[in-house]
Amino acid sequence: MLNNLEQAKNIHFIGIGGIGISAIARMLLSLGKKVSGSDSSQSEITDGLKKMGAQIFIGQKKENISDDIDLFIYTVAVKADNPEFIEAKSRGVKMMTYAQTLNEISASKYTIAVAGTHGKTTTTAMVAKILIDTELDPTVIVGSLIKDKNGESTNFIAGKSDYFVVEACEYDRSFLNINPKIAVINNIDNDHLDYYGSIEGVIAGFREFAQKVPKDGYIVCDPNDEKIIEVIRGLDCTIIDRTQFYDKDLVMKVSGEHNRKNAGTALAVASILKVDLVMAKKALNTFTGTWRRFQYKGETEKGTLIYEDYAHHPTEVKATLAGAREMYPEKRIVVVFQPHLFSRTKLLLNDFADAFSDADEIILAPIFPAREVFDPTISSEILAGEIKKSQKSSSPLNGVFNRYENNVARAFSDFDSIISYLKSSLQSGDILITMGAGEQYKIGEELL
Repeated sequence: MLNNLEQAKNIHFIGIGGIGISAIARMLLSLGKKVSGSDSSQSEITDGLKKMGAQIFIGQKKENISDDIDLFIYTVAVKADNPEFIEAKSRGVKMMTYAQTLNEISASKYTIAVAGTHGKTTTTAMVAKILIDTELDPTVIVGSLIKDKNGESTNFIAGKSDYFVVEACEYDRSFLNINPKIAVINNIDNDHLDYYGSIEGVIAGFREFAQKVPKDGYIVCDPNDEKIIEVIRGLDCTIIDRTQFYDKDLVMKVSGEHNRKNAGTALAVASILKVDLVMAKKALNTFTGTWRRFQYKGETEKGTLIYEDYAHHPTEVKATLAGAREMYPEKRIVVVFQPHLFSRTKLLLNDFADAFSDADEIILAPIFPAREVFDPTISSEILAGEIKKSQKSSSPLNGVFNRYENNVARAFSDFDSIISYLKSSLQSGDILITMGAGEQYKIGEELL
């Protein structure tokens, strides 16, 4: 680690319950630093940090900033009028974003940065699993919860080697703060258009990321992908074709073609690090997935199996449901989807309408606004209508699975209405998937 993190003794985090920033908090706690932080609500993550010794505040106010704080870490989502942000700034406390913190960590490590519009969390976890199981002892930061060597769920693993495996997010160009020796680019898709403006803007962002790889470094990607061709054109580093490591017969505990592709990417990284691929595949044989990525939550008293998934882009939705259908070819699959962001739902409306063909019933919760203000020109009701139009214009679901009319799509005004409906409609043997980047997971937890 470098100066700021080495010198700091008392660090405060805004949004400490966030999946990325909490990993940094775990790391600093493991180094014996004094850590405090605030978040808007209590969660599994804040509870875990509290057990590790962090001081957790629910709600944000200037009084949470103690006199001895010498480093203040925050995410780009924090607004300038946040009372803790204002207080720390007025006192002249050293301030760093989450991305800047990653910069300090990665600068002193052999960094393997996993980027891409889709699959980066799972691929990061797969790379970590291989390196842990083959005793390369990496430090890991991932945007989900994975199992460490003791079987505990965490988003941070403290390793003793120089290897640093990190999930690299493209939003706000935060991945440009990472210094990769190996850069993975899983894919490039039309997401975060509220920030990039166009797919050309997204490609340009990934191009900047790729240019950070040194001449003696590597980029793992599909070099024949038309979007990635523009990203890697003319670079001096070594390009590794991830498709050459794809194994259609690889046995894993996670389903879906997308996961087999992610596994191929992880194997490509392993090959660069001279890991025996037989041992690498053995590690992947026991890979069980990550938190909120088609995560099995439990079985209701009626016998409905409930899963939770973080998919919030049409490509992710389609891939997750295809994997679910592969696992449960003859079951009725019901999905509760909460669209994430007005802008994403509006820009990708047609793609969302076509993404649910492997579900028997689609239930839409109100759009989760996150950082955006209300937009009356788009809604879950509008999306439900477009899904119905899409189903009418396509053939029945594989010709066999539609037991109820055709793929029924309907929007509900609140979670309570959804829960009430599901309690009366779900049956033994049904599969329920709560899906999105919002709070729809609470519906599955309530049913359980």
